[in-house]
Amino acid sequence: MTDITIAGLGRLAWIDVVLLVWFVLAGLSTAWVAWDVFRNTPEMTVLKWAWVLTTLYMGPIALLLYVLADKEPRPGTHEAFIRPMWKQALGSTLHCVAGDATGIIIAATITGLLGLPMWIDMIAEYVLGFAFGLFIFQALFMRDMFGGSYRTALRRSFMPEWLSMNTMMAGMFPAMVYFMMGRDMRAMEPREPLFWGVMSFAIAVGFLTAYPTNWWLVSKGLKHGLATARRDDGESQESTTEHQPIVGSSGAPPSPQRAPARKGS
Repeated sequence: MTDITIAGLGRLAWIDVVLLVWFVLAGLSTAWVAWDVFRNTPEMTVLKWAWVLTTLYMGPIALLLYVLADKEPRPGTHEAFIRPMWKQALGSTLHCVAGDATGIIIAATITGLLGLPMWIDMIAEYVLGFAFGLFIFQALFMRDMFGGSYRTALRRSFMPEWLSMNTMMAGMFPAMVYFMMGRDMRAMEPREPLFWGVMSFAIAVGFLTAYPTNWWLVSKGLKHGLATARRDDGESQESTTEHQPIVGSSGAPPSPQRAPARKGS
């Protein structure tokens, strides 16, 4: 234990001090990414929000990934900058983690506050994580890629999202069980910093285990990666790369194309 005391938390252990520093870094990283991605990066709106959420969960790690993979180094270079396959796969993983992890955190917080058993917690996290990722981050936010049909987006997103979610959970769940069921049971309590530290670490592990699956899904045209969305002279245009098409009804990926321009007001 340390001599540091914080109202509401009491006397802090060293791990709590380390975690509080991490939370401050995560908050600063999130604030900078949110400011930069919405101000400077010509990315799809859903992926802008995915960067913000993932940085909130993964802190400086996500900030580094954003700078390396999606932040436009010079004006007009975003299309070429995001083209490498490793960046496309990272964008797909980012989209998965942002949606699924949000649902998982909501479920874990509720079950933790209610003091429910770990097995109920795991089921709730799986169901809500998958539902949040599929129904909101995939089908709802990406329905324009399927002709504006939510039902079509839901049907075609189901299997890719399920595969991606399962490989993310393959990393997250063991990490959560190991630390939450260890000697320090504060990790099960959402009012404790340790709970949020374990969640942050588990999400990072899940990001890592989901990455290979998302590489494969993007390479087969089953999920999209990063994209470029520009607004010039009142016209909004979105371009894609050869790695981004979603499989069409015939089973073959459609040719990359620009979205129709919309006149500004």
